Amino acid sequence: MSNPDSFIEEVTEEVRRDRLFHLFRKYGWIGVAIVLATVGGAAYSEWTKAQATARAQAFGDAVSAALDQTTPEARQTALAAVPAVGEQSAVLNLLLSSDPVSDKTASLAALDKVIADASLPPLYHDLAVLRRVIVAGADMPIADRRAALDAIAVAGRPYRPLAVEQMAYLDLEAGDTDAALKRLRALTEDQDAPQGLRGRATQMIVVLGGETQAG
Repeated sequence: MSNPDSFIEEVTEEVRRDRLFHLFRKYGWIGVAIVLATVGGAAYSEWTKAQATARAQAFGDAVSAALDQTTPEARQTALAAVPAVGEQSAVLNLLLSSDPVSDKTASLAALDKVIADASLPPLYHDLAVLRRVIVAGADMPIADRRAALDAIAVAGRPYRPLAVEQMAYLDLEAGDTDAALKRLRALTEDQDAPQGLRGRATQMIVVLGGETQAG
């Protein structure tokens, strides 16, 4: 005689297997799809990383080749021909502005492109603003240069100390030596300012006949 409990357990187990088999046949594709999506997503991520690396390397090689040209005109022409998008365009335009002596108008135009691109991080935007003020020089009214620097000389901006230094020079240009000395003294004590900048500020204070420490 067979044990009734054992028989019931066997039947129950068989029913359970049958249900699982039907469930797998009905919904098993979902699990397969999840596995494929996971594997495919990882593969796509690696592919996009490889593509980004390849683009960055190609951009770097093209820029390096352009900078190896023997004349400023040839360098400018070669740089202008380098394909670039996004932050690469910002880098390229900053490089195109690096020789204002030969073509000041073109340098300013390249910087204006960076400044006008609202999608760029402050790192590029502020550097372009700072560079434009320096390149434009006296061709740009002092009030306009001061307004441009004011916007990037606030706390938290990446080139704040350099902007403050340029504002001190604007004070001198406007004949306000006291204001210039005040900014320069502040820079000598500014822990965010690079050592070289603090040194320049100290030297300028001495040249102007001021005290290196605020009285």
